[in-house]
Amino acid sequence: MEEKKISRKQKYVTFMSGKEYFGLKIECVNEIIVAQEITAIPETEDYIKGLINLRGKIIPVIDVRLRFKQEPFEYDDRTCIIVINVQNTVVGLIVEKIAEVVEIADENLLPTPTIGRTDKSTQDRYVYAIGKVGDSVKLLLDPEKLLYDDMVTLEQAYKDTNETEVAE
Repeated sequence: MEEKKISRKQKYVTFMSGKEYFGLKIECVNEIIVAQEITAIPETEDYIKGLINLRGKIIPVIDVRLRFKQEPFEYDDRTCIIVINVQNTVVGLIVEKIAEVVEIADENLLPTPTIGRTDKSTQDRYVYAIGKVGDSVKLLLDPEKLLYDDMVTLEQAYKDTNETEVAE
């Protein structure tokens, strides 16, 4: 009897940053919202844009382009915030525009190339795989690395804000 290979497919929310398309596993995405007013936090990394109030919950937000050390962009009506939950930490990711939700089978996931590199660039250290989707590729992000690489700063900003709210 011939055995069929079962292919698992994962769903990814894809978005644009600069000229590249990135993807996040849909299971870590809580929701996608339109960009809204952000309260800045002094003395934080430039990519930490501040805090938003989402239905009474205070959520830190980071600008993905700035996180990747790309040129900043002007927020417009296509700018979205992808609210993700990673290890019980809820954070908003500001992205230029949402592309689509795609399914990528395991056999279409490739490791990131290492040819010609002695160290990983900032952007590549957050990418765990490359997903082939038709004739295009999506750079698949590891949300833990994206957040926790410099998370001490983000956690401290969130903690400082909550302590201020309690003290008032």
